[in-house]
Amino acid sequence: MESNAQERLKVGQVVQVEIGPVAHGGHFVARYNGQVIFVRHGITGEVSNIKITAVSSKIAHADVIEVLQATQERVKPPCEYAGSCGGCDFQHINLATQRNFKSEIVKEQFLRIGKIDLAALGFDLNVKAVEPADGLHWRTRMDFAVSSQGRIGLFGARSNEVVEIKDCLIADARMNVSELATREWKSDLRVEVAVSSTNEVSITRSGRSISGPTQLVEQVGPNSLKISPSAFWQSHKAAPVELVKACLLQIGAKPGDHVLDLYSGVGLFAAALLKEVGEQGFVTLIESDKTAVADARRIFSGKENVKILQGLVAQQLPIVKRADLILLDPPRTGAGDVAIKQMIKFKPRKIVYVACDPAALARDAKILADAGYKLDHIEAFDLFPMTQHIECVAGFSPANR
Repeated sequence: MESNAQERLKVGQVVQVEIGPVAHGGHFVARYNGQVIFVRHGITGEVSNIKITAVSSKIAHADVIEVLQATQERVKPPCEYAGSCGGCDFQHINLATQRNFKSEIVKEQFLRIGKIDLAALGFDLNVKAVEPADGLHWRTRMDFAVSSQGRIGLFGARSNEVVEIKDCLIADARMNVSELATREWKSDLRVEVAVSSTNEVSITRSGRSISGPTQLVEQVGPNSLKISPSAFWQSHKAAPVELVKACLLQIGAKPGDHVLDLYSGVGLFAAALLKEVGEQGFVTLIESDKTAVADARRIFSGKENVKILQGLVAQQLPIVKRADLILLDPPRTGAGDVAIKQMIKFKPRKIVYVACDPAALARDAKILADAGYKLDHIEAFDLFPMTQHIECVAGFSPANR
């Protein structure tokens, strides 16, 4: 009789495996005696010794501790904390291969969850590189944990343990993390740092502003947005411009259109859409976060063709009377069945979906397909280099058009 997973593998056990395909979540799949293992710091095709870190009835988790046969895609991680800090999953992989793996993740999620074969539909999904070219110093928002010794750090992978750091190579250089690392933050639980496109730096400790402005000015093309440092904002310095450009191109807004901006945040997309629809058009924002809504109300104060609704999207949608176009940028959990079914009641001629999780996007793409909206565009941006995360922009239109 076959033994169960706990008997086959034990935490702390070291086994030799060949690393298989990449999986959603930044792991690589390996097998040992028939059991599936999700492996960190691997690369497809390598032979490695791995150490089991967790075991369940169906799967195990492990870390690579020794590479016996390396592939040419493996590089020396630029950061000394790679492997201990849980922030960057892919530092050991060259950037071009990181993007290839991310493309595979998106395609696999669409096929497995969404039942949509992107290749069969003619989509050649290549993840687009975004400056900086070296994949470092791109992140404009950092949320540091504080160790028991009062030093800033980041949580380890699958752990609540704080890994103290002296620098962070993906953080925007204007944060001066190396200087922050010399300070003592003993009474704090977290230290948040935000850098704006206009070179402002805000530092908050445990929710209290201690340095810099309490409102940051973000310049995105012709639009100047004044926002709270704690409000959601795209973390990659190039993301606001790249995503606005991609969304405007896909949504095809015209003068007089009524547009719904769902999960709107402070109004990044709404500000750009307003210029497209003109004075005869209308933009409705729906957002649940109070800080973001307060910022949006200041940004669009005096705009008669803007309406801002605070609350959950599914609860606020019934209030809306018209939507020719819909743009949504939901959290990692996606929009879900209830919200999507309410969206399609408006019969919009185009839905543009910004997604930071390909699994949620694939699930919602299937819901849209079942409701009569076909996927007619998808592109992906490497807005989280050195990590397994990826940003997608997908377009949907009525299948009968």
